[in-house]
Amino acid sequence: MNVYIYDKTFDGLLTAVFDAYFRKTFPDFLLSEGDALPLFYDELHTVVTDEEKAARVWRGLQKKVSSSALGCLTQCWLSELPDIGIVIFRYIRKAIDAPRSIETNFGDPDVLLLAQIWKKVDGERMHLMQFVRFQKAADGTFFAAFEPQYNALPLTVQHFKDRFADQKWIIYDMKRRYGFYYDLQEVTTISFDDDSREAHLITGMLDESLMDENEKIFQKLWKTYFKAICIKERMNPRKHKKDMPVRYWKYLTEKQK
Repeated sequence: MNVYIYDKTFDGLLTAVFDAYFRKTFPDFLLSEGDALPLFYDELHTVVTDEEKAARVWRGLQKKVSSSALGCLTQCWLSELPDIGIVIFRYIRKAIDAPRSIETNFGDPDVLLLAQIWKKVDGERMHLMQFVRFQKAADGTFFAAFEPQYNALPLTVQHFKDRFADQKWIIYDMKRRYGFYYDLQEVTTISFDDDSREAHLITGMLDESLMDENEKIFQKLWKTYFKAICIKERMNPRKHKKDMPVRYWKYLTEKQK
């Protein structure tokens, strides 16, 4: 039984694939530093992330599977599920060794599992685009926060950049404590901590003192509209929670008291 230790990055995962083929030993467990090791194992190898090795593996994959399959791998990685590293590793190994593409071989448990994970992460991506609610700050910047189940924020950046190209905005993942800021020219990654001058934003809501003078009015109008279109006789709480997951309500304007 072989154990590989890596840094829990995607480049680190691809480097692990390179090392496995170079060493001709493949891991049964792919763990990060500090993870509990199995009681018995034959070999322990520590992977040192190397961008060139990772790039070589990626170029090799491009010859074996389609661009959509590659996109599936990176999107599944963003699920951050505990065993996603070893599942993707096994998929890559099968893709490299197989004489033809495996991406539609849903009889393979790893192919099927990744397809299911991709669907969940993509659903989260769609939810983010649907349920982000911006608040306008006094300086004209629009701020939005949420706590997604999966790390799907990077998948939405281009959408918001295209959709709101003429507005400055910040979209922040409260669960992972990072976000993206668009300044009308480029998008940069940002992070707030308790000691930063932007610490007030870690609540996910703008303080009224920082809001644009008309922001509260627009919020009230939106709440009124949301309430007005609700037909009491057709209310279906179960379907409502399915279509609009409860985990998003905390930051939805129409759900605030």
